[in-house]
Amino acid sequence: MSLTEELKAVAASVVWFKSPEETLSDRVYFLCYLMRYGLPEDVIIARRYFTESDFKAALMHAYPGIFDQPSWAYWNLMLFNTPERPMPMRVL
Repeated sequence: MSLTEELKAVAASVVWFKSPEETLSDRVYFLCYLMRYGLPEDVIIARRYFTESDFKAALMHAYPGIFDQPSWAYWNLMLFNTPERPMPMRVL
């Protein structure tokens, strides 16, 4: 994947505590943060670089602690037509 300036700008805005290059090195991590914190404009930009299958895979392998309940339900409804999948949980 090419790290364009617009994609790096989106990565910097949704994961402000890491470099864009580090954020974009983990597709699942980036897309989960995008789906939680991204603006609609950010999602439009990301869709130029990632497929719907990429978004689905990120949701299927989401890291615990990123999503809140509303964003989890929204993206599951949009991508899997159900808001009722359980959120990923941390195991202690």
